[in-house]
Amino acid sequence: MMRAYSLDLRRHLVQAIQSGTSKAHAAEVFGVSVRTIGRSLKHLAETDRLKAKPIPGRPRQILPEQHADLTAQLRAHADATLTEQCASWAASHGIRISPSTMLRTLARLGWT
Repeated sequence: MMRAYSLDLRRHLVQAIQSGTSKAHAAEVFGVSVRTIGRSLKHLAETDRLKAKPIPGRPRQILPEQHADLTAQLRAHADATLTEQCASWAASHGIRISPSTMLRTLARLGWT
């Protein structure tokens, strides 16, 4: 997943452009694309701030704070299928998740 550039970097980019540096030169100096600079300037013009937009999409159903719980469940039921793991998670945490959600979370944790 791509992360937004830091607010500090975006501020420096905009300051450089506002002080007369060309977009091409600023892109080379800061190691970003000219398009990135254009997006930062456009966002500043539209919102009068440089804060990054939130990442689109739904929030994860199994939060990073719950990864230890999931790891313990996986160790306790190592031979369970994805569907059975989902059922166990629903029973212990009250959140029903799909096998594909479980599979993506397992991949994030490095489980096969």
